[in-house]
Amino acid sequence: MSTTTTEPTAAPAAGARRLGTIGREYGIVIFFLILFVGLSLSTSTFLQERNLLNILDQSAPLGIIACAVTICMVCGIFDLSTGAIYGLSAVVACKVANAASPDVGVLAGVLCGLALGLVNAIVIHLTRINSFIGTLATSIVFRGGALLVTGGSIVTVLDEHFTTLGTSDLLGAKYSVWVFGAFFLITAFVLARTTFGRYVYAVGGNEEAARLSGVRTAVIRGACYALSGLAAGIAGVLAASRTASAQADLGVGLELSAIAAAVVGGTSILGGEGAVWRGVLGVLTLAIIGNGFDLLNIDSTYQQLVQGVLILTAVAADQLLRRRQR
Repeated sequence: MSTTTTEPTAAPAAGARRLGTIGREYGIVIFFLILFVGLSLSTSTFLQERNLLNILDQSAPLGIIACAVTICMVCGIFDLSTGAIYGLSAVVACKVANAASPDVGVLAGVLCGLALGLVNAIVIHLTRINSFIGTLATSIVFRGGALLVTGGSIVTVLDEHFTTLGTSDLLGAKYSVWVFGAFFLITAFVLARTTFGRYVYAVGGNEEAARLSGVRTAVIRGACYALSGLAAGIAGVLAASRTASAQADLGVGLELSAIAAAVVGGTSILGGEGAVWRGVLGVLTLAIIGNGFDLLNIDSTYQQLVQGVLILTAVAADQLLRRRQR
C-alpha cells in the first residue's frame, strides 16, 4: 500500500501565495523607490527642495481625490463624477466668493462637493444601477450644471484674499500640501483603524456576506460616495484658489487619473483590497514620472505611453495574483 503526501507541493504553493501577497502590498513601494533613486541619479535638480515641494503641490488636488476614490474602490464601487464635482465646486466657490466673501466661497465650494456626493449616494441607492454607469450619468448632469452657472465663461474672483489657500505657504510648503497631508492622514486612519473601515473592506469583499452579518451596506456605500464628493469639493476649491478663477470644463478626466493612481497603488478593481497610503504612492509615482520627463527633456508623448503601460501592468498583476491565491 502506498501513501500520498501533499507536503512537497503545498509548501511551494504557500510560498507563492506569500510572495503574491508581498507583491500586492509592497510592489508600489519598490517601484516608487527605484524610480525615485533613478531620477535622483539622472538629474541634479530632482532632489532639490523646491522641485519636491512643487511635485507635492501639483499633486495635491488629485491626491485628495485619490484618497477617497481608493476607499470607494475598496468598497466595490466606482465614482466617475469626481472630475465634474471638482469643476462645479470650483465654480460655486468663485461665484459665492464674488457674491459674499472669499471665506464663504471656500466653504460653499466644499459643501457643494459634499452635497453632490450625497446626491450620488441617493440616486444610486434608489435606482439600484451600477455605480460605474450611475456616476457617469450624474457627472454629465453636474458638468451641465457648471455650464449653466457659468454660461460657458470663466468666473474670476477679484478679491485677492481668495487666493490665500491656493498660493500662500506655511513652513515653506503651500497650504495645499498641508491640506493634502491632513486629508491623507484622516482617510488612511479611517480605512485602516476604524469600524467604518472594516465595514468598507467587508462590503467590497463580499457584499452579501456583509449584509447577512448585520452591516448596513447601503449606508456604508453612501458614506463612501459622500466622502468622494467632499474630497472633490476640497480639491476644486484648492484649484480655484490658485488662479482665482474657475470654468465649467475644469477637471475633465481627473476622475480617470484618480482611479489610475489607485490601481497603480495596488487597489483591486474588484473591491475588498487596497489602502489609502498605496493610492497616494500611486499619485506620487505618476507625478514624478511626469516630473522626470520634464527634467530630462524627454518628449511628453512618451509619458502617456509609460503611464498607460504601468496601469495595464498593475491591473494584469492584480488579476494574476488573485488567480494564484485561489
